[in-house]
Amino acid sequence: MGKPYVTTDITGQLLLLGTGTSVGVPAIGCGCDVCQSEHPRNNRTRSSAIFGLPEGNLLIDTSPDLRHQLIREKIGIVHAVAYTHEHADHIFGLDDLRLFQFYLGKPVPLYCEKSVSDRIQHSFDYAFATHEQTHAGAIPKLEIEAITTQPFAALGATIRPLRLKHGPRFDVLGFRIGDVAYCTDTNYIPEESMALLKGLDVLILDALRPEPHTTHFGLQEAVDAATKIGAKRTIFTHMSHSLDYEEVNKELPSGMELGYDGMKIPMGLAQ
Repeated sequence: MGKPYVTTDITGQLLLLGTGTSVGVPAIGCGCDVCQSEHPRNNRTRSSAIFGLPEGNLLIDTSPDLRHQLIREKIGIVHAVAYTHEHADHIFGLDDLRLFQFYLGKPVPLYCEKSVSDRIQHSFDYAFATHEQTHAGAIPKLEIEAITTQPFAALGATIRPLRLKHGPRFDVLGFRIGDVAYCTDTNYIPEESMALLKGLDVLILDALRPEPHTTHFGLQEAVDAATKIGAKRTIFTHMSHSLDYEEVNKELPSGMELGYDGMKIPMGLAQ
């Protein structure tokens, strides 16, 4: 690349890149009021977020809408990625990381559990091939960094993974950085993780639709979990077309609100 990258400085902020469910909102072919709404905050790309940390931008998940999200928010560089889990709507934008090898001068670190790295190496096998590539930038240059539920250091901050349940079959991770936590794709938070969520300034939490779901919190379930956690501010994400931004926000308890694509949230970085 002939010129240095250009990027918006989001240091000290959490930016919600996408707040939608796996099919996004509007959903293809849907004629419901939310999908047909002209309100910009009812337009939700697939869920992802990015933390502006002291030494760079930590992306949470590579959604299929990643390129659009980064261009929309003028984020010109990702310094590292942390993955919540291996589902398609959270990993299949990975190829859009290809440019960052030039900006970083090294592979992009991917912090993830083994189930995620296995899926990535299977689905994006070309990125890990040993044969010589045809030209620079033909494949994303990646470096997998194995993580567990133990805290790890990245980009000048301590990242604390949190075990969450995503229905009966999947274990996923949330992440706490300082007094902000990001917990998408869950319908059960184990007690040991609930304890690690105490004292939050901001909680980002899954809330798929009004009624319960087998793998996601319904809205009232999310409100109940948020009340138990007691963060000063709770913002809901991974939302379907069943939740109208204006109408639902009118009914939520004080200190709770629906998120939206492009939402910027100040975060303290005290560890």
